[in-house]
Amino acid sequence: MDIHSRPVLIYRWIVFLLAAGYCLQQLVLGAWSGAGGPFRYLTIWALFLSFYAASRMLALSEHRITRKHEVTAMCAAVLNVMVVFLYWRLYFTDPSLVNGRGPIDWWLQYYLHGLGPALQIIDALFFGRVFRRVWRAALPLIVIIGAYVAWAELFVQRFNTKPVGDVTSGLPYPFLNSLEWADRATFYGVNAITALGLLAVFGVIGAVIYRVWQPQVAA
Repeated sequence: MDIHSRPVLIYRWIVFLLAAGYCLQQLVLGAWSGAGGPFRYLTIWALFLSFYAASRMLALSEHRITRKHEVTAMCAAVLNVMVVFLYWRLYFTDPSLVNGRGPIDWWLQYYLHGLGPALQIIDALFFGRVFRRVWRAALPLIVIIGAYVAWAELFVQRFNTKPVGDVTSGLPYPFLNSLEWADRATFYGVNAITALGLLAVFGVIGAVIYRVWQPQVAA
């Protein structure tokens, strides 16, 4: 489908406005009780990256820019999948592992960990068709993950006293505070490798989709 067509433009406006609304909600009403505010959480990093990606996709559809921002969209898609997978895996094990401050509103929970990521991934896969030469996104993705780990370990933990775990305190997700540093490092490393694996999977899925839907050149 042509990214400049009316249906795609409407879709991208919806994705953009939803992301903008939730970003504004976090800035005004987010968890600002601790140092770092809502940005303590990887979910919010993914939200703001999705908002930026949505703004670029919309600008592209409106002919306001020519750069495709494929790497941005790829990184946002992978980060969103990681957030969704990690959140629900831990949530179904024990909600307190991720919701240390107690239950969150359903409309926030299901957008941040479901609808929002799904909308962004649909755009990246089917409209933007960004998953080409996915190796270009590998380094930026690792940089984002590394930056978040450094932020959590060097700033968030240092300047917060909650949540409290068996080993330490202050790390944004409760379960992290019950892991020794070596175990946390292993956890971070496994997730970085998983992110690269997801990027490769998206590349394969994209290659199949684009080959099947490749427009036929008129004879």
